Amino acid sequence: MPLSTGESEPDGSKGSMDSMGSIGGYALVDRLGSGGMGVVHLGRSASGRQVAVKVIHAQYAQDEEFRARFRQEVAAARRVSGAFTAPVVDADPDAEQPWMATLYVPGRTLSDIVAEDGPLGGRELRTLALGLVEALRDIHQAGVVHRDLKPSNVLMAADGPRVIDFGISRAADSQALTVTGRLMGTPPFMSPEQFATPRDVGAASDVFSLGSLLVYAATGRSPFDGGGSPYMTGYQVMHEPPALDGVPEPLRSITERCLEKSPYARPELAELHRLFETLPDTAPAIAGPPTVPTGRRASRRLGDTAAAATGATGRGRRTRRLLVALGSALAVAVVGVSAYHFASGAKTTDDTPAADDPASPAPALPASWRPWQANLTRPVKDESLVTNVDTVDSGCVSGGSSLYCAGTGFTVARIAAASGRVEWRFGNNSQAAERPLGVRNGIVYVYVQPNEDTVYSTQQLVALDAETGKRVWTRTIDAGHPAALFRGGVLAMSDEGTEFVALDLTTGKDLWRAPAQASAGTACAPAVLGGAPYGVCTDADDPFKGSAGFLRLDPADGTARELGALPLAAQPIGAIDGQPLFAVWQSLDSESSDRRDESYKALLRVNPTSGAVTRIPLPGTPRGMPTLVGGVVYFVRPDGTVTARSVTDGARLWQKGTQIENLSAPVRSMRYDSLYFANRYGRLLALDRETGAVRWTTDKLDDPGASAKDRLPSVLLVKDAIVAVAGDTAFSARPDRPKARPSEAVGTSS
Repeated sequence: MPLSTGESEPDGSKGSMDSMGSIGGYALVDRLGSGGMGVVHLGRSASGRQVAVKVIHAQYAQDEEFRARFRQEVAAARRVSGAFTAPVVDADPDAEQPWMATLYVPGRTLSDIVAEDGPLGGRELRTLALGLVEALRDIHQAGVVHRDLKPSNVLMAADGPRVIDFGISRAADSQALTVTGRLMGTPPFMSPEQFATPRDVGAASDVFSLGSLLVYAATGRSPFDGGGSPYMTGYQVMHEPPALDGVPEPLRSITERCLEKSPYARPELAELHRLFETLPDTAPAIAGPPTVPTGRRASRRLGDTAAAATGATGRGRRTRRLLVALGSALAVAVVGVSAYHFASGAKTTDDTPAADDPASPAPALPASWRPWQANLTRPVKDESLVTNVDTVDSGCVSGGSSLYCAGTGFTVARIAAASGRVEWRFGNNSQAAERPLGVRNGIVYVYVQPNEDTVYSTQQLVALDAETGKRVWTRTIDAGHPAALFRGGVLAMSDEGTEFVALDLTTGKDLWRAPAQASAGTACAPAVLGGAPYGVCTDADDPFKGSAGFLRLDPADGTARELGALPLAAQPIGAIDGQPLFAVWQSLDSESSDRRDESYKALLRVNPTSGAVTRIPLPGTPRGMPTLVGGVVYFVRPDGTVTARSVTDGARLWQKGTQIENLSAPVRSMRYDSLYFANRYGRLLALDRETGAVRWTTDKLDDPGASAKDRLPSVLLVKDAIVAVAGDTAFSARPDRPKARPSEAVGTSS
């Protein structure tokens, strides 16, 4: 809005703001914002050059401490000049009302963008990370430590971010200001040393702040949230691990290193630049579970998302025979978790209102988005040739503006997230695929279903160019265990099943191999939890007795370190703050025919460094399929009952009987603070995350396909657009108008 100045300053003096709204010869034409030290205006020089003019608050101009800080800011900012900072054009720190003019950078602050449009992902997040590293490099090379790197001090310009406001920075070779009883910085983005020893703050402090800022950019929240109390936040920064739920890999692993309590343990900027160059240009899947080995088939949905859900196995005698043959510990742990739903007589009467609240924030949707649905089948001349369709865990993962979905009659299809148009398919008419592993660096990773005669030996892992669908590489791996993406590679079992093997994401070649063995035995299965590679092993001769050995595999070279023993009834469901989390069955004896309605007695949290196991009892032994979402475990029963449990103490937060049977694992909407589910016939459900109250439901699809009764539904988010898969159909809805879905599929390519 236009600036209105009611203050009177001495005419003609540099550094005064006259009644016409000017200072230092710059006409003040608008107010850009206000901070703790002053007000920032949009100014214009006589020649028309636009600048950002920061004018210190009048009441602070008389405070020598604040004046010294402002003088220091000007001196520091003058020393820094780089592509990702805003250079100083003019200043007068000694004026009666001190001011500084920097080059005007058109663009919103990072805090405004995240608040208005939601968290960043893909190319935006990668560009931000690289730009901030280059900005800090320029700042540190000038001998300056910023000390207040936070979202409101980052402007998002068209050609990259700009770091601004050196208000509490200091030159490394100058005397630090002495401040008693005053917090110097913004607590959620400060480093531990800023609280403990502010005089000794160095460049590593900015690296810590960078980690916090990138977590905020990726999730919309700080990793340290003291409920508004700077004292609680400071305690968390100094003594507690960061909350990194929802941060996608590999960014999560990088920020975890940035947020080390010791400044000496944090990475240097040069290393960070190399690491950030590996960030994907496309956003990872917003929903889906960690990869959990479960016998012949496991859930292959990506972990480390806002909705890290639980895995599922193949079904029937085929899986049980394979369990005995392989003796896999994790297969034992989750033997009955089915990848499909049994038929039920669920009532689907919609007796709740749709969400059309005009006060709700407008969703962020893919460009040109419209409600759509697409058929995930391709005609098959001889259906008997389709391999193991009944065991396929079909579904989609997201990659930028596209989805990559599994279906019948092909291995994977690329679908436009905005329209549902099928852009390419890979695979022949006799194939059916399980949900892709995920998308990294423009490559989508999928399985080619093995023939029945090879089901017990090997299968193909295929990397496809995400743009064209062309094959990039193929590797043969053990068919009894799923592969999974971890930071820096793909974790699988060798085709002989005797070694853990890490594959290069780009070439498919071996990065390293490690023997598949632990003190408990040599029947091992790979697992990726919190983006890190692990292995679980039992006795090959008698996998149903004793305990399981839990191995941590070094991501760099595969060196295995045994963390300790786990009960065979422990089912991996994700990671909390980098610590693997397991849910423990009440008994190894199945309480349900498909292991989807088991009772759970405890959660186990494993320290990946020490191997220490924290047991969290679950009073009342909740039942259902456990899913870890945002620090809460949600147990979903086949009858539609959803129970929320705290991962901190196991306490029940709420329980809701939805009366909608055979629900998917939930995915969380940050914008609406809701949990979304889909059922096997395409009915959508939204629950309030805090209370479990039903916010809205939709009708089922008219015709989700013949496989609906046999397949586990799934749901994910692309920005705020809901994408679900039910039976043979993928469809998309917007959360504020969920009933606005097309009655028939949109056009697709061949």
